[in-house]
Amino acid sequence: MDTWLIIVIVVAVLILLAFMFLLSRKGRERKHEANRREAREIRRGAEVDRATADKTRAEADVQAAEARRQEAEARERVADADQQQREARERHLEAERLDPDVDEREAAEQYDREQARRHGGLTSEGDSDEGGGDRVEHYERTETPDVERERVYEQDDRGDVVRDEERERPR
Repeated sequence: MDTWLIIVIVVAVLILLAFMFLLSRKGRERKHEANRREAREIRRGAEVDRATADKTRAEADVQAAEARRQEAEARERVADADQQQREARERHLEAERLDPDVDEREAAEQYDREQARRHGGLTSEGDSDEGGGDRVEHYERTETPDVERERVYEQDDRGDVVRDEERERPR
């Protein structure tokens, strides 16, 4: 074989190798670019998901705050109603104390029974303890076809719960 033929073959192989190298490099660059595009799309989707989650969390926080506000209002209304109930009971008992023909204790029990009947088993009874502070005892009874529940809780004059008992009996 002639030298020039060997040189031509070697040059052709080198050109072929360079061409293959460039093709493989171009393929790698295309693959990297496709991966970059896919990563950008995934990031965009993740940002949308994060924004949606943030919006959902904000809505849930607003709902929770509204629920807390409504619960606080309800507790305040219950406390006001309890206070009005205590005042009405005290005025009723004061009238009974003044009447010489009425037994004060019996009148108090009768008043409490009537209140329980009117309010479906929910009563508020004012009791004085030795500390001089008023306490209010609440009694609640509910029935379902499966369960009978009784709940008794007691609040001091500041409205703090000092006793809370709940009993449940299957039917």
